[in-house]
Amino acid sequence: MVGLVPAYQEAGRIGSVVRGVLAHLPVCIVVDDGSPDATAEEAEAAGARVARHPVNRGKGQALLTGFRCAAEAGADGAICLDGDGQHDPAEIPKFLALAESERPDIILGTRSRSTAMPAIRRFTNRFCSEIISRLAGTRIRDSQSGYRYVSLRAWRLARPKTASYDAESEFLIRAGRRGLSIRDIPIATTYGTETSKINPVMEPWRFLRLAARYTVGMD
Repeated sequence: MVGLVPAYQEAGRIGSVVRGVLAHLPVCIVVDDGSPDATAEEAEAAGARVARHPVNRGKGQALLTGFRCAAEAGADGAICLDGDGQHDPAEIPKFLALAESERPDIILGTRSRSTAMPAIRRFTNRFCSEIISRLAGTRIRDSQSGYRYVSLRAWRLARPKTASYDAESEFLIRAGRRGLSIRDIPIATTYGTETSKINPVMEPWRFLRLAARYTVGMD
């Protein structure tokens, strides 16, 4: 098991994330997705194995690179979390315990839709999770959470074809349609000073386009 952290422009935050991951896992892989700042250098200094994209290619491509690195490292699965500090590495043992006891293919960290989550994100989370659940054929409580355990087997069977943030949604659709086991665990709903990397125009458009393609039968 390894930690996998896609990162873009996370200098000042990525070091503490890496150290937190390494407190629970033997390896932390950071994929620097073309950051113009010191993200890669700070991750390396904190002890991560860093793969670099020369230009920004999107979160889906960063995950693709990360899982390839995980396979090369001999891992059978990865715990994915964001590099901005929104996901608390101290919660990794919860994923490890469930992965060990029940051996699911995927574990999603599910955030509560409380006032700790901004109103627009609560709406988006509810709307997107309902759509993804219907397309996947299984209940997905928090489709937008990037904090998740994914077995290498699941990644190979349901690897997404899209390149941006919609890759995480597509992966869940493909996983559900292939009958992979998806469990969830509660995680903290944490928002700090981090700035969202999600384009408020393009990402909703990509999501709707993805949903339309799978509604008409794409697999």
